[in-house]
Amino acid sequence: MTHRRILFILLLLAVCASNWYCSGSRKSAANKADDLDLLVNYMVGDFSSNAQSLRDSAFFNIRLHIRPIWTADKGNHWLYVEQATATAESKPYRQRVYKVEKDGDKGFKSIVYTLPDQGSWAGKYRTPEAFDKLKPADLSLREGCTVFLKKMENNTFAGSTRDADCESNLRGAKYATSKVTITKKQLLSWDQGFNEKGEQVWGATKGGYEFVKQ
Repeated sequence: MTHRRILFILLLLAVCASNWYCSGSRKSAANKADDLDLLVNYMVGDFSSNAQSLRDSAFFNIRLHIRPIWTADKGNHWLYVEQATATAESKPYRQRVYKVEKDGDKGFKSIVYTLPDQGSWAGKYRTPEAFDKLKPADLSLREGCTVFLKKMENNTFAGSTRDADCESNLRGAKYATSKVTITKKQLLSWDQGFNEKGEQVWGATKGGYEFVKQ
């Protein structure tokens, strides 16, 4: 090996040592951003549990609509989420705003908020620009209800809330839990409420709802 070639290799190694791209950090950060975009892409859309309800009468036919809002807020992912029974879509029983973001080096989280004057936003997934009248400061954080997610080997995202941190007073509950699995074509969601004795008082008992993307 010539002295000139040895000098070139040493110079290249020195450049890489001082350049985070060569260390792989830049590639890792880019992959994480791509994974966040993939997760949000999976979550956005119209979903139905109709197939599950036909197969098992223990589950209701539910419609789930998720739309991006405040898209001008670059770098942040805000989603409006609305759930209603198929027989009463104009009267949703759950309306939330999620902020989906990275959580450390390996995870993601979906932070949950409630809306002011919630009923007035029913059906606004059809016109998400209506949320431009609001700003993030108008929302109320549901403390302890954040869903923490990890990307699995098969491009699936899975996770849950933590412990008994998500307070709930629905039907005598003390706290609620959420377990979620998100794929390209389906969103599996198992929400349950428990009283102070740890007994389930609301939510599905056999497993999560299978929301198929339409």
